[in-house]
Amino acid sequence: MTSLMPILQAILGLSVFLFFSWLISENRKHVNLRFAFIGVFIQFILAFLIIKVGIINKAFLLVSNGIGALKNATCEATKFVFGYLGGGEAPFTLCDGTSTFIFAFQALPMLIVISAISMLLFHWRVLPFLVRGFSWALQRTLNVGGALGVCSAAKVFLGQTEAPLLIRPYFSKLSRSELFSVMTAGMATTSASIMVVYSTILENTVNNPISHILTASIISIPAAITISRLMIPQEEASSSGELVNPYNFSGSMDAISQGASDGMKLYLNIIAMLIATLALVALVNTILETLPNIAGAPITLQRIFGFIMSPVTWLMGISWNEASTAGNLLGTKTVLNEVIAFIELAALPKQLLSKHADLIMVYALCGFANLSSIGIQIGGLGTMAPERRNEIIALGFKAVIAGTLSSCMSGTIVGILYWWG
Repeated sequence: MTSLMPILQAILGLSVFLFFSWLISENRKHVNLRFAFIGVFIQFILAFLIIKVGIINKAFLLVSNGIGALKNATCEATKFVFGYLGGGEAPFTLCDGTSTFIFAFQALPMLIVISAISMLLFHWRVLPFLVRGFSWALQRTLNVGGALGVCSAAKVFLGQTEAPLLIRPYFSKLSRSELFSVMTAGMATTSASIMVVYSTILENTVNNPISHILTASIISIPAAITISRLMIPQEEASSSGELVNPYNFSGSMDAISQGASDGMKLYLNIIAMLIATLALVALVNTILETLPNIAGAPITLQRIFGFIMSPVTWLMGISWNEASTAGNLLGTKTVLNEVIAFIELAALPKQLLSKHADLIMVYALCGFANLSSIGIQIGGLGTMAPERRNEIIALGFKAVIAGTLSSCMSGTIVGILYWWG
């Protein structure tokens, strides 16, 4: 019975996540439970195929090897530009236990390279082909409209403000439910550019991190559609629409140039975000230290959110002894962002979380569902449809909840599959 406990927890967790989404629904009478169960089934099947079917798993390992080659190529560039700060040979003797790894100069530059390659693949019509294929599958299985299908499929590769650009002509005509699904998909997944940063951070935490991160982004799409439609049911006819090319490149070099420029903006934004958020957390924790200790330790933001999120991580199949640590990570991701949460996960002493818990948390943390993303979506989506800006603002916090639940469902399902061996 003990060995089955994590699976029973996870099954209970999936039920609780779905029930909670239905409980806070805007119109419970119009929820289509049939499509909710289909969405969970599709998420489970996708996870099973990617993780358990040999040929598909090997394909994802090839992607992992390809990312490794890109990392090595980027390292050669950073060595040339930044010298030893970028990974080159140090002009001094290192003391035992020290490292010359610098996150801003050795990990983040991959953003620029991947962004340039993404735009090149878009110009060559490779990404649009993949998006259309995934969109077709979503429309046939989850009964979503063409516009939502395209945007959801694109979210596997693009960011939460870039993917909606592909359906810009249809965006203002989306139903309230479809708009919320677009926002939830943005919160529940990541983008190709940032995936490589996660994989660099997690390379000593889980095996082949990029394959897990890509898997998380794929299987969280049906979860996002399922959760969002439980919370705001689709009561109108689905919006039609096809992929629209928002880019007009004069050639391959123009695509690379634009991609590199966009990547540089993201690079600087992440550096600024990390400095600001880490400093604010340290400041808040300093203020909290003035309060009396609890259980012999000072009060910190991490402890507060660890307490709040511990039951959630337990429902994902993590043991109660590990739930507080895992809850800290989930709270950090929600209040701050997933990059800081991944950094904290990678820095944890190995005895605090088991390999099984590490894997579940990689999937649960892999998404943009945090408070700062509300502002990002208001700025990005509100610009595309100014007349719906107030609606986007009103749905922002709900989208964070829905995106968090979607990522937690992915972690729960993958935990079940790996527990079965």
